[in-house]
This record gives sequence, structure tokens and C-alpha cells, in this order.
Amino acid sequence: MMSTISIEGMEFYAYHGCFAEEKIIGTRFIVDLFLETNTIEAENTDSLVKTINYLDVYQLVKSQMEIKSNLLEHLGRRIVDAIKKSFPEVTDVKVKVKKMNPPLGGKIDFVSLTIQS
Repeated sequence: MMSTISIEGMEFYAYHGCFAEEKIIGTRFIVDLFLETNTIEAENTDSLVKTINYLDVYQLVKSQMEIKSNLLEHLGRRIVDAIKKSFPEVTDVKVKVKKMNPPLGGKIDFVSLTIQS
């Protein structure tokens, strides 16, 4: 049985961006992640080893957030690729990365990228 495991609202302080000040000052990012996987064994056994451990996923996303990227597109692709490499049981990954309060010369809550693979 295919299910979607979501881990939403992961917040990080990071240094992604094209502008010099973004690389020095940094800003907040929020990451939402949706993983399609077969959960039938976990449903039947109630065993953590039969599903995807949320802590492992969080640590993987955190490690990718610590590597600077100029573009959200590059960051999003790295997260997707790392998930697929580390969790081959995931058949589909969707990640949304929000950059909070981007320096665009006005009041903007966030800009975001959603990538799916």
C-alpha cells in the first residue's frame, strides 16, 4: 500500500542566495517534504525498521541545508537526490523550500521552490 509520509515545517537558518549579504548574514528557511513509499509492512508490524525513520530524514535535510547554494533550485535538487539515494524505498519525493523574508526591496513573506522527482 502506497502512502505519503510528510515532514513539514522544518526550520533552518542557512546562507543560500546569490547576493553577498545573504551568504554572510543568512536567513530562515522552511522545508516541507513529502515521501511516497509502501507502508504495508509498517502498518502490519508496527515496527520502525519497516518504515522511514523521520529523524534520519530530518538529519539528511539538515546536512543539505548546511551546504551553501546560490539557487533554491539547486538546493531542492540536492535534497531530492540525497533522499532518493539514502532511501531507495521512496518512489516519489516532493520538497518545498521557502526562503523567509527575501531581500527583494519590499515586504515579502517568502519565496519558494517546489520540486518533485
